[in-house]
Amino acid sequence: MQYLTVLNALVVQAAIGLVSHTIFKVYEPFRLLPVAILVFVVPAILSILLLAHFSVLYSLLISFVSYYTTLLTSIVIYRLGPFHPLAKYPGPLLCKLSMIHMAIVTFGGSRHEYIRKLHEQDGDIVRIGPNEVSIRDVSAVAPLMGASGMPKGPMWVGRCLLIPELPLIAQQDSAEHLHRRKPWNRAFNTEALKAYEPVVAERVTQFVHILKGKIGVADLAQVLNAFSFDVTSDTSFGGGSNMLRDGDVEKFRSLMDAAMRMSVIFENLPWLQSMNRQNNEDGADLAFHVVLDDAVLAVIAGSESTASAMSNALFFVMRDPDVYTKLKAEVDMHYPQGTNACDTRHYGKMVYLDAVLNEAMRLYPPDLSGSQRALMRGTGGKYVGPYFIPEGTAARVHSFSLGRDPRHFSPLPDTFWPDRWLLADSDDAEKNADFIHDTNAFLPFSFGPASCVGKDLAMMTMRMLLCSCVQQLELTLAGHLVDDPGRWERELKDYFILDKGKLPVVVKSR
Repeated sequence: MQYLTVLNALVVQAAIGLVSHTIFKVYEPFRLLPVAILVFVVPAILSILLLAHFSVLYSLLISFVSYYTTLLTSIVIYRLGPFHPLAKYPGPLLCKLSMIHMAIVTFGGSRHEYIRKLHEQDGDIVRIGPNEVSIRDVSAVAPLMGASGMPKGPMWVGRCLLIPELPLIAQQDSAEHLHRRKPWNRAFNTEALKAYEPVVAERVTQFVHILKGKIGVADLAQVLNAFSFDVTSDTSFGGGSNMLRDGDVEKFRSLMDAAMRMSVIFENLPWLQSMNRQNNEDGADLAFHVVLDDAVLAVIAGSESTASAMSNALFFVMRDPDVYTKLKAEVDMHYPQGTNACDTRHYGKMVYLDAVLNEAMRLYPPDLSGSQRALMRGTGGKYVGPYFIPEGTAARVHSFSLGRDPRHFSPLPDTFWPDRWLLADSDDAEKNADFIHDTNAFLPFSFGPASCVGKDLAMMTMRMLLCSCVQQLELTLAGHLVDDPGRWERELKDYFILDKGKLPVVVKSR
């Protein structure tokens, strides 16, 4: 019997390694069995070619080294070479090679700042992964996220619970998304919003009462987290939470924050989650899992976005005495002492109130790094604005960068300046050639048919809370923020939700 020479055996192993790379590139297998076969079984079988020359153990070692070297070299050359579909777009070498680099950056909470620096360095489209780009261009918003835009990308699969059905926020089928969203639209329409007013007002009253009872320094961010969690529980489930009164006794909030921090790993490496995903072949309890995951969505998206926006808005107001004075004057004009600031009838006339909230969300939108979308393989590429996105590519509009782009908001794009929203609607803006205010770059609640369904409830809640706080309380920064107010912004972390540090304040009644 004639055996292959060592050289010929190594050539065969290298060739099979190239074939395996092609399979990975074309089919992108996520399930554990095919991945295990390609990664472990194939090189183990190929070791048979060397048994005539070496021991079993040595044959396995040589086979695995040869196979992996060829596979990894092929991947590196392809991802860095001129034949990759995204080769013309700039980006860091480590990002082009693997999503592991972005997973590490994201785990550190600095993804929003990191991608912004990439845009400032390399332009309006940058490659942030082997098959992912970030875009800082308003012309890409509608074609990416509009009615004829792209479906949700693989990051949403990675963020899901281990269930057989994707939740609403991760739904990649447009028809299924529309079907699943209908009850949510009814739950947050104008009629429903009116019914939520007394529910939210009761929690706002409780929030103000609790702050009045705080002696010494209070962590406003923590109280706002509890408030938003209780409001979301009331409006979504009819109650069940009293975190404002009792604190996080069940540690649910702490566990949720920890889970969100860990989920950024699966977001960037969704194949890890896909391998662990539990199969439900007979569809048992599918309806329960759908409801469960959408309920988790309501809690996280509803409570976190409101708490983060309010924490930032109140921080910026307390840091700027002129803004605080203007806001107080507007609140006092519409809601003098002794009147009910939870009555929504005057909110539509309070332009400075809205300016403060909008400016806080311009600087720190609830979803700092944007909603990832992707073109599935086999669908062909698509132009998103002036940029061609190949099939199999994920893309996102980076809302943090877009809201601070001087081409859309100028002057002072990085400064909290609520007056810009008033100037935009006045004749003064026309007299200043340097003034730019492009609300097409303002995406606090995302865009298109998959935008935040609860945005009207969120705005009502924030207006009610801010009005009541300004009317009844005097809030001043305390603790470490007195000497170093910039620490608040430095401690903000992007974990899909906005992770916040402590916001120490001294509270006095007006």
